Amino acid sequence: MDLAQALRFNHVPASYHTVSLVGAGGKTTALFQLGEELVRRGAQSVILTNTTHLGAWQVSLAEQHIVATDLIALKEIPPRGVILVTGDFDNGRATPVDKTILYWLREYCTEKNIPLLIEADGSRQKSLKAPAAHEPPIPEFTDTVIVVAGLGTLGKPLTDEHVHRAEIFSQLGGLPLNQIITPDTLGRVLAHPQGGLKNIPPHARRVVLLNQADTPELQSIGGNMARALLDQFDAVIVGALQKNSLQTFEHTAGIILAAGESTRFGSPKQLLDWKGKPFVRQVAETALQSGLWPVVVVTGAFAADVESALNGLPVNIVRNAEFAQGQSTSIRAGINSFPPSPRWGERAEVGAAIFLLADQPQIPADVIRALVESHTQGMYPIIAPLVLEERRANPVLFDRVTFPDLLKITGDVGGRAIFSNYKVEYMPWHDDRLLLDVDKPEDYQRLVEDETL
Repeated sequence: MDLAQALRFNHVPASYHTVSLVGAGGKTTALFQLGEELVRRGAQSVILTNTTHLGAWQVSLAEQHIVATDLIALKEIPPRGVILVTGDFDNGRATPVDKTILYWLREYCTEKNIPLLIEADGSRQKSLKAPAAHEPPIPEFTDTVIVVAGLGTLGKPLTDEHVHRAEIFSQLGGLPLNQIITPDTLGRVLAHPQGGLKNIPPHARRVVLLNQADTPELQSIGGNMARALLDQFDAVIVGALQKNSLQTFEHTAGIILAAGESTRFGSPKQLLDWKGKPFVRQVAETALQSGLWPVVVVTGAFAADVESALNGLPVNIVRNAEFAQGQSTSIRAGINSFPPSPRWGERAEVGAAIFLLADQPQIPADVIRALVESHTQGMYPIIAPLVLEERRANPVLFDRVTFPDLLKITGDVGGRAIFSNYKVEYMPWHDDRLLLDVDKPEDYQRLVEDETL
């Protein structure tokens, strides 16, 4: 997965993309790589610029370069390709563009539907850094801020040799100078208001790019860091830019559909006993153990009793007053319950949702985690287990790109109604217990008598 896909820039109009890159450990590589990828994806041109100094070797990476000391220099911007616009050269470095030119570029890119990518930080080619008082110079109109950090410095001593502004990094991370840099230390700096979060505009989408994860060990470390960083960032990307091998971590919600009337069964299936617990509680506990957030339980029929069965669990309960009109109403209720993000459109805090059925308490946490892992690697719109190479099973993951279509379905149908609208990624799963659900008393009897569960 390349950087553009990892950032979801294949799903958002190019005119929305004003991106500032800060931090260290691959920032310039990311700037040029993203520009080239957006052109390959259909943007006629992409403009790169800087609010901090660029080294001469960095400028040489550009296919087309304009030195803009005044607006006259911008009269003949090439209509195609990746175009770098900088200030004049001084002591072997390209100076930042001045504010007049920066705002002109923003208006030009908006009018022409062109992405604008901005290098907004300097790091002296180190893998990690902490910002000084005047840094980073992020324009306030930025839509997305990418905070870059190189994992290659983990395990090395905290010195100026490895970290730009090591003393500030030490203060923010709570690690004495010359001590070994750990993932926890780096995580504290990235999540600090005066560290990775510094000067990010309130409305901007926040993304961390943990670069240089070019070994399985570093990829695992990056994945573990991502789960904590999602408390402060909208997304965390882990991988190696040079290999175009990236994973995107976002919050994946769990939506438990527990509003049904259990007409065919004859009594509330949500409350049937499963090893001493009501079905719905077992499903909720599995969702929580799998790391889903938020976990939403949609209730309707038997709402009071179902909700009572969930006492003490950190779940969000949503009552669906329209449950009698079918499963689609519960799907809408679950998605509409996600908290909107003030930073990046509606429901940006949730990257995907897994729908779980209240009559399938036997679903293991392993399959839920596998769906989430598959999504981080490919950002597929829909991922479903395929049991024994032939039968689709529940639960199913839906990326947030599908949410508008899910909100349009009506009647007693589920997410399967939109399968024809997207390419469905099937995940092989060799456990036919995923196919069991409880519609009739004999199904329940078969389920509780299955000694393999």
